[in-house]
Amino acid sequence: MTERLPLEALAALPTVTALLVSNSGNHIAFYADWTGRFELYVQDLRSGERRQLTNGEAPKAVRAAFIWSHDDAHLYFSRDENGDERQALFELEVASGKVRALQHDPQSMDYAADVHPDGRLLVNSTRGGMMNVHIYDPAAPKDSAWTVLTRQPNTTMAAAFSPDGTRLTVTTNESPDLRNTDGYVLNADGSGLRRIFRVREGSRDSVGHWHPDGQRVAVSSDASGSGRVGLLTVDTGEVRWLTSENDQTEEMPGRFSPDGRWLSALRNVDSTLTPVLYDTGTGHERTLKLPAGIAAGTDFALGGTKLLLQFTTTTTRPEVLLYDLEHDRYEVLIPADYGELDPADFVAGEYVRYPTTDGLEVPAILYRPRDAAPGQKLPALVHVHGGPTAQFFRGFDAQAQFLADRGHVVLSPNIRGSTGYGVAWRDANLRDWGGRDLEDVAAGAGFLKTLPEVDPERLGIFGGSFGGYMSFLAAVKKPELFKVSVPIVGISDLRQLHEDNSRVMPQLSYYFRTMMGDPEENAELWRDRSAVTHAARLKAHMFMMHGTNDPRCPINQARGFRDALLAQGRQEGRDFEYVEFDDEGHGAGDIAGKTRSYRLMADYFARRL
Repeated sequence: MTERLPLEALAALPTVTALLVSNSGNHIAFYADWTGRFELYVQDLRSGERRQLTNGEAPKAVRAAFIWSHDDAHLYFSRDENGDERQALFELEVASGKVRALQHDPQSMDYAADVHPDGRLLVNSTRGGMMNVHIYDPAAPKDSAWTVLTRQPNTTMAAAFSPDGTRLTVTTNESPDLRNTDGYVLNADGSGLRRIFRVREGSRDSVGHWHPDGQRVAVSSDASGSGRVGLLTVDTGEVRWLTSENDQTEEMPGRFSPDGRWLSALRNVDSTLTPVLYDTGTGHERTLKLPAGIAAGTDFALGGTKLLLQFTTTTTRPEVLLYDLEHDRYEVLIPADYGELDPADFVAGEYVRYPTTDGLEVPAILYRPRDAAPGQKLPALVHVHGGPTAQFFRGFDAQAQFLADRGHVVLSPNIRGSTGYGVAWRDANLRDWGGRDLEDVAAGAGFLKTLPEVDPERLGIFGGSFGGYMSFLAAVKKPELFKVSVPIVGISDLRQLHEDNSRVMPQLSYYFRTMMGDPEENAELWRDRSAVTHAARLKAHMFMMHGTNDPRCPINQARGFRDALLAQGRQEGRDFEYVEFDDEGHGAGDIAGKTRSYRLMADYFARRL
């Protein structure tokens, strides 16, 4: 089979991400790794002039958004060190490119959410433990720069200041039901925390950006069984729903146009994303004239006359568009970069559904190699996504293209626990990690076996984070199913993960309890659903990859499983392979790291599958 996509060329394709329109609406800032690592750029939307602002000061891996100051003179971004996610805030002067480190607790994670009209930053931070809301004053002395606004025991996140800066929106949970979230309003001095939005206890109800009138805010709720978008009048509690209650699509609110006429939203249907505009006066929906694909991004520009979008398909890389709302047409602001590659060599991802064990169907995206000879039998891989509250979209997937180009059939399923398919599907693996979601993975392997081009004896599984958890667990719970397994920054011991997260990422230990319940009350479940418990049952050959700086799924998750194998008399090299990356955390963050991972996977699958 001819390889059309050179590994280094594919891994080196640059990424443009985290685009944000300035408050004036005349500029955008964004991260791009055109130099080989991420840097911050600014571009004038009228003249097209683009400038690189940072030179090595930007984060190696983009894990947090940035914000503009009110006067657009500064950008505030977060950066960690080699993936340790101890996010520290930095101030960047747009005119000069000068970067200044702001005061930081070495153990905290600081994420800028908004800027007050007087220049103070609204920050979601783990200073003091659980994620809570803080104010940071860049002009104050370091020892008095921080002010705590909330001290909630559960994860608490601020969205934005009101236009006059007197109030802010906050989402948190004061219910014993850990799945529950509600919307709150808070005075800018930290007083008057008041719940303003709850559709029902147990649903995920949240508040977002303010309407320019300062009286209404965007809200979302999944109480109907899928994500809905609405407008809440803060002082009365009255909600005007924009998404139909009978509409089983998922929608997420974005931003308001400067004149307040439009609220943008993203509609998630069958693993696609489509921008939708809602008229805040009439409630009427407006769709945009875009080709079929995934168009994400809902930021208004140039006085609200344009909408900034990123557009992609399974065979076209993301490009940045500027959509003209008056004339219903768009221009390409930043074209997709293909380097030396020919886009015609990419294979289309097929949207499929396959039956699982209880009669339901699992949605998935299937990639088949282009040049398979008639009658040729190919190896196949099940790729499990992270989260699990995440999903595969029908956008460009460089990893799937890379593997398909090397002769592998790749199935990317949205198993139980995935988002985008309603509350019932998302919550179907609560307190059941490694249960029916694992059966969905096994059914995916069974589906691959039915394809005429697949060799049923050459099946593998891989994935990162929760996908790594499933790669560990499937290999020991379904020991006859897969020939190889590749857990990447995976989870092998649930109890150990919770203990570690409780110390260094308490918001994740909270999330974990919403997923799997209390570790004491459900101790036997946690033990049974930990791959390390069943390490002796491993038959597949396994290749573990993990970053030593990973705080989400710490390195002891991989080391613990490796040590369990060694204790069983297994030999590294013969029975399994193992690699640690001292310059990475929760996955590769730069082109060099991606290239290294691609090369290791290509070599491993060529030898073992």
